[in-house]
Amino acid sequence: MTDMMRLPEAAARRPAGLVAGGAQALMRLTDPPMRALQRLIGAARMPYVFLLPNLVFFGLFVFLPIAINIVFSMTGGTALYPAERPYVGAEQYARLLDCGSYLDPGSCQEDLFWRGVGNTLTFTVFQMVAMVLFSLGTALVLNRPIRARGFFRAVYFFPVLLSPVVVALIWKWILQRDGLLNAALTMAGGQKILFFVDPGWAMFWSVFVSVWAHMGFYTLILLAGLQAIPRDVYEAAEMDGTRPWRVFHRITLPLLWPNLLVVLVLVLIRSVQVFDEVFVLTGGGPGTATVMIVQYIYTTAFANQVQNFGLAGAASVLLGAVLFVLTMVQLFLTRRRSS
Repeated sequence: MTDMMRLPEAAARRPAGLVAGGAQALMRLTDPPMRALQRLIGAARMPYVFLLPNLVFFGLFVFLPIAINIVFSMTGGTALYPAERPYVGAEQYARLLDCGSYLDPGSCQEDLFWRGVGNTLTFTVFQMVAMVLFSLGTALVLNRPIRARGFFRAVYFFPVLLSPVVVALIWKWILQRDGLLNAALTMAGGQKILFFVDPGWAMFWSVFVSVWAHMGFYTLILLAGLQAIPRDVYEAAEMDGTRPWRVFHRITLPLLWPNLLVVLVLVLIRSVQVFDEVFVLTGGGPGTATVMIVQYIYTTAFANQVQNFGLAGAASVLLGAVLFVLTMVQLFLTRRRSS
């Protein structure tokens, strides 16, 4: 009987043993050439050998496209291949920056670019404020000992798992003229609201949908920061009779600042790069009320009848420079806070 019970255990251990044996055989095969390489280049240079595959990958799929984009931004014409495009220097950048007043897009040569910049700034400001407030509030609630806390954490994170296009299509179905929300309004005795015809409503729902879709991710970051705060600090404040608002202001916020800073910068960068959700939801309309800078780049390069790759490349280089500056600001603030 004991032998019969041992048979399934032995059968279960057999695949694991085969895998371990195969791994050991592979290690024995790679050991001699790796030792020879270490003797040749030295132990100090061996980490670069292991980093080389990743560096090659990034070089082919990140750095090389960036370099090609910069080359395109300094060329003109409509040809696709760089060798067939004439060199124009900074002409594309001058065209983008040619404005009578940067506060008046109508005075700019590329007015749609500056309307996209203005819309992106508006979207970024409102989304940052809403995202941080709602994420922080949700994290504070989910950090408390409430019922079904695990369930609510999963519910708030679920939209993050959806594709941005799927999220936009769902909300477009809800908000369109004959959509679910207008159906509920008419059943309640109200009138239909044309959300995608009014510029204010279109921008509001663009921000709302983006916050709804991504709030769970930033809530998770803040929730991790809240759980890392020692409970002893709160117990000491409770023994001293400190008021809840003062505890939040003097203890929670300072200790949560590193996580909050990460959320702020990530939200800022994502807001500047927004494209898919707003494009599917509103198409940039009504008119140009929700045209974002990335949509301008996409339209200029691919959607227009005359595809201007050079102008789109220049706009994307300027956007990349802005994102680089934001990243440097994040690193500076993080190091300054930690020092």
